[in-house]
Amino acid sequence: MPRFDYPCPDCHATSSLHDTGCRFEGTEWQTVERAYVDVLAPLSAGAREEDDLRESAPEWDALHQAALSYLRRSGRIQPDTNGRLELLTAEEYREQVSEPTTDPMRTIYRRGSYPGCHDNAVFAMVAWYEMVGLTWPETREKVIDWLEESGTWARGGFEETSPGELVDNKRHVYEAGYGWKEKAQAAKRVIQRHG
Repeated sequence: MPRFDYPCPDCHATSSLHDTGCRFEGTEWQTVERAYVDVLAPLSAGAREEDDLRESAPEWDALHQAALSYLRRSGRIQPDTNGRLELLTAEEYREQVSEPTTDPMRTIYRRGSYPGCHDNAVFAMVAWYEMVGLTWPETREKVIDWLEESGTWARGGFEETSPGELVDNKRHVYEAGYGWKEKAQAAKRVIQRHG
């Protein structure tokens, strides 16, 4: 089941310790959480017009607007067929985030990895799924599927004897919550050299 930590919509901190330069620096975590709750609570009862969300909040400010934008970007809420905003179910969200749609993760996901960047690519895939809130068993399953379906495992260049063993060796990446971006950019550079 995907988790949700109410990150700061600017710097993504999940505590009152915002990054330097964050436009919400100094904002207490409870205030950030309240902005998300003000957006999510009405949507949990069904799809709503964006104006309805603004009107239902006790106070709509820049933090509320940033929280709404973050929820849209992260895929937690989307327009329905009538253009109203709706909160995705856990299963819908899981499917939504299973395939990365922005680079460098999109390149890694779609083209697979090549010898010379396997470590960075697998690291990035594990870190990506942890970041979007999949559990370890879900992450493990998704990365194994990616290794096989993308042709990465068939290209060889691994010390491990199976995709499962390889992913299990990266569990520390998941548990420590390492970021994916730097490793993904490094892997993408190598992948692009392969055509």
